[in-house]
Amino acid sequence: MAEKDKKGAKPSDAEIAARRAAKVKKVDTEETTGGTEETVTAAVPAPKPRLIAHYREKITADLKEKFGLKNTFAVPRLEKIVISMGLGKAVTGGEKGKIEQAEKELTIIAGQKPQRCKAKKSVANFKVREGMETGLKVTLRGDRMYEFLDRMISLAFPRVKDFRGVDPKGFDQDGNYNFGFNEQSVFPEIDTASITFQQGMNITIVTSAKNKAEGTELLKGFGFPFRDDSKKQ
Repeated sequence: MAEKDKKGAKPSDAEIAARRAAKVKKVDTEETTGGTEETVTAAVPAPKPRLIAHYREKITADLKEKFGLKNTFAVPRLEKIVISMGLGKAVTGGEKGKIEQAEKELTIIAGQKPQRCKAKKSVANFKVREGMETGLKVTLRGDRMYEFLDRMISLAFPRVKDFRGVDPKGFDQDGNYNFGFNEQSVFPEIDTASITFQQGMNITIVTSAKNKAEGTELLKGFGFPFRDDSKKQ
């Protein structure tokens, strides 16, 4: 009876952990390599985006000093980035294949599959019917948001033709910033040889800033290249 109870007993936590560790360490590959075993190394977690450390170490202190903020939680921060593409002309023109192509390219750019947006009501003048897919939208938060911002500032902006800075007037009253690109080829992830049509996109950077001044200084801290309109006057 004692042997039966021992065999049917539930394994301890230590035994379960040991079994899991053994499975991770070695994987039997008999079907593919004829019974040999290969060691599987544990996956190394990806490093945190560098802009997160830059925000915590430098931008936070600069904004505290500039606006006289004492509480760290009162410092403006990024909340999300929304990327959207309008494809109404392609859909109404009978070119539905462009939606799949644009969706594939936006997935590569954002690192996240976008959501298809549907028309809320029919508009006869634009040949749009209710429920028709007319655009794409993707919302980035957390690490992906900072990674996209880093790639956009470091790689995409320098690839824009005749780039002289982004418009500083794109802020709303709450410190959120809106701007856009005329073509998707500014992102190096997109293979220019595979582009069949040029598609622009709108980008909205949502912040916790209370006004335009706080939003402007926050994005300047990240290295946003705002255009200096004072030189034109």
